[in-house]
Amino acid sequence: MTVLASLGAKSGATRRFAGAMVVGLGLVIASQAPASARGPESVADIAEELLDAVVNISTSQTVSGSRNVPAPSMPDGSPFQDFFDEFFDQRQDEDRGSARPRRVQSLGSGFVIDSSGVIITNNHVIDGADEITVNFADGSKLTATLVGRDEKTDLAVLKVEPEEPLTALEFGDSEVLRVGDWVMAIGNPFGLGGTVTVGIVSARNRDINSGPYDNFIQTDASINRGNSGGPLFDMEGRVIGINTAIISPTGGSIGIGFAVPSSTAVNVIQQLRDFGETRRGWLGVRIQEVTDDIAEGLSMVEAAGALVAGVTDPGPAAEAGIAPGDVIVKFNGRPVSAMHELPRMVADEPVGKEVEIVVIRKGAEQSLKVKLGRLEEAEAAEVAALAADDAEPEPEEPAVVAGPLGLTLSDLSPAMRSKFGIKDEINGVVVTDVVEGSAAEEKRVQAGDVILEISQEAVDSPAAIEERINQLKTDGRKSALLLLANKNGDLRFVAVNID
Repeated sequence: MTVLASLGAKSGATRRFAGAMVVGLGLVIASQAPASARGPESVADIAEELLDAVVNISTSQTVSGSRNVPAPSMPDGSPFQDFFDEFFDQRQDEDRGSARPRRVQSLGSGFVIDSSGVIITNNHVIDGADEITVNFADGSKLTATLVGRDEKTDLAVLKVEPEEPLTALEFGDSEVLRVGDWVMAIGNPFGLGGTVTVGIVSARNRDINSGPYDNFIQTDASINRGNSGGPLFDMEGRVIGINTAIISPTGGSIGIGFAVPSSTAVNVIQQLRDFGETRRGWLGVRIQEVTDDIAEGLSMVEAAGALVAGVTDPGPAAEAGIAPGDVIVKFNGRPVSAMHELPRMVADEPVGKEVEIVVIRKGAEQSLKVKLGRLEEAEAAEVAALAADDAEPEPEEPAVVAGPLGLTLSDLSPAMRSKFGIKDEINGVVVTDVVEGSAAEEKRVQAGDVILEISQEAVDSPAAIEERINQLKTDGRKSALLLLANKNGDLRFVAVNID
């Protein structure tokens, strides 16, 4: 029974009021809440079964012994500045010459998923470690070897060699979780092993900008430093998440923790076990969000899907006929409601699989078949391509003219390519200046950008841009959709108001 408020009721008066009972002492006493709202009476039985499968991960690594102590900041013109500069420069030289490497240790959490000794934790728990030790609930310790790790999802798979089979956990389906479901975390916060905390699912599908596949479960179950890599359980004792991050100004729990959902983790873990690395599907497109302005510029009814801003050639999307300006609304039979969903969908599919993609192209749906490539191979090729140097063209005098939308435009002459470092394969009209306060400046159009298309029509001169803008105004359009390329050829769409 909980005291809610004082209503100043007369002595001896009793009556029901909105689920509470008003009694004679001027107090409102809450009636008993439904069992479903109180949460589990106890999680002791579940925790007892699971504690042995949750482990502490301790790591050590050798780092440089140089202290690199910063010199104090002195006021401008201080007569002591030269003295401090000379003193600290000398100390730094001494540190670099005489410092010895030192061992640094860190702690985290993990859990057993195979009785033969397979253990899951976060990549950041073991990153850079020279030695990894797994500490079990019974006090025993085993040295672990790294099977594989994935920076993009912050997961790592370890292997120990136990004398007897270990207690292992099972994964559950995080996709069936609902906001408000009870969950339980077990881990090693601040080095205190075997700590159990309980809370609810606060939100799902959280994007905290930590990686390309963000899809976190948010929970208010207490998660602190040292919980990283530990399991998040449903009330059946199944692992539905891997605790990874918290938001906290103090380093302690404020009730905002994040876990990698099992729906994301299971596929990554299996690949790491099978191959020691990930083998993700690759589509070969650069995408951006479909905003309301862009949707209007593409004549779309609603802002949804992933807008293709660029296509890698050669690549799976290019071979299938996907083009910049297409909006991907379905992937392999699943709707793409927002841009950030597509990378995760593609990555989850096997390399070499043929999938169906539905795009909106110039207002009409079109279905295409795409055979997925491998992301890791594409990333390696991209790094190699960026290392190549471009030859400098001979400059010549360009023609610069004032254009619409607050832009100064020029034909893309060799001199302009040289001035802005624009690659030879980029063709269009270069922006040489942007009027302050103009609609284009508001959308971050800048000098050196190259306009390739206006509302899905190619342009090759300042005059063609002006003509296209005038046509859009005549058609009653409120905005123009610009396809822009930067000097390296990276594309993006920008909707600029033309009213």
